[in-house]
Amino acid sequence: MKTQTKQAVQSDKRSAKELFLRAIILLVGLFIAHLGVTLFLLADLGSDPFNVLVQGLYHSLSNRTGFSLLTHGRVHVAVCFIIIIALLAIDRSYIKLGTILCMICGGPIIDLYMLLLTPILNGFSSLLARLFMLVIGCFILAYGMTIVIKSDAGTGPNDLVAVVLSDKLQKKFSITRVIVDLSFVIIGFLLGGLVGIGTIICACFVGPVASLFLPINERLVQRLLHKWRV
Repeated sequence: MKTQTKQAVQSDKRSAKELFLRAIILLVGLFIAHLGVTLFLLADLGSDPFNVLVQGLYHSLSNRTGFSLLTHGRVHVAVCFIIIIALLAIDRSYIKLGTILCMICGGPIIDLYMLLLTPILNGFSSLLARLFMLVIGCFILAYGMTIVIKSDAGTGPNDLVAVVLSDKLQKKFSITRVIVDLSFVIIGFLLGGLVGIGTIICACFVGPVASLFLPINERLVQRLLHKWRV
């Protein structure tokens, strides 16, 4: 009996360690992904798909209501909550602690990178340089978000919707991510969100590139978890 209890306690400790490691992996992925988002935003060729939707909703609400406490960040969080609530009704297993972590940490991480990188990248003023920055940002974003997904601790709004749809419809992640991003762009544009060439590149490019990184990062995460257990 004592042996069984001891084994159960050890199992709980292992589970706690694994949960902690998954949270660390998720945070690393968030910092990598949001470095890509920041490069993308500094290229100044359009907002990323999710924020086109947030932007459009923010402009639409502020023009109609004139509510002084309304900010882009607050609308961002509100839209995230709506997505989470909607997906809870479909399958609550997709909503995890990391989902909330993604929602809370994304903005501050971008603010930090903007502070650090804006003075460095101000020299990239030509269109060619900004397009190069945009493409590099998309690659980094795709790589970081697949680390977040494979941490299995939760993920951000674009990926959360794409993962659920790809599972439920049994379609490739790359296809559903493109559909989700383009849907955000179209709705956001109709609401008044700003769209540039970078928005279209990001919407069509990130999903397929992420699908290439997904198996690589799955092996990486499993290797880290295995070493942690040992």
